[in-house]
Amino acid sequence: MSRPSFLVIPTGPGGLTGRKLVITYMKLIKHLPNAMTCGNLLCGCIGMVMALRGHLDTAAWLIGLAAILDFGDGFVARMVNVSGPFGKELDSLADVVTFGALPAMIVFQLCWFQNLGAISYGAFLIAVLSALRLANFNIDTRQSESFIGLPVPANAMLIGAFPLMERYQPQFDAIWKNDIALGMMIAFSFMLVSELPLFALKFKTFGWADNRIKFSFLIASVLLLLFLQFAAIPLIILLYILVSLFSNERKNK
Repeated sequence: MSRPSFLVIPTGPGGLTGRKLVITYMKLIKHLPNAMTCGNLLCGCIGMVMALRGHLDTAAWLIGLAAILDFGDGFVARMVNVSGPFGKELDSLADVVTFGALPAMIVFQLCWFQNLGAISYGAFLIAVLSALRLANFNIDTRQSESFIGLPVPANAMLIGAFPLMERYQPQFDAIWKNDIALGMMIAFSFMLVSELPLFALKFKTFGWADNRIKFSFLIASVLLLLFLQFAAIPLIILLYILVSLFSNERKNK
């Protein structure tokens, strides 16, 4: 029985060229995860400039874009089977800038604008704690399927929500734009180095039975975003912690 024409590989010069193109494409696609990680780092660098110039909402948007790239690089790496130690180290180096130094700069600026003076420099504890979290993550074998301590992208998105609320939802300013709330942003970052076990949004299968907790969390998060927009982000991070605690409690029974 003859093969369909679309399965026939030409053997002439044209076919050879096509085969070379496929090989070249496969080589290039293997670099895509690291390219996405470098995009994450670039977002962090540009975000630092924006934060220094007072454009905190732009810096916050760059954290969001970097979070998408950070999630995507691992997904693509697994899809094309190119995960390795180099990519893991590069990912951590990018994250310490984008999800450590940049959020620290945002909080510093928020505190400085509130005339907190030297206290504002306490914001850079966020960068230090993020670096410690990332260094520990690379050597902690317990975190292959879940997390121990708050992930740095989650903490960065929590912080990035406040400039976006200031820009687009000023009705919430009275809730968070005060000394106590700003101090809590710094204090909350100690969750990064806590021993709190948290679930990871990694899926081995997509069945409801195996992922009930994850799907429920995602549905609740989408609903909160629809109703509260940027003000929902701190609530989503808090929900993430509470759902993890509930899930761990059930497992321990």
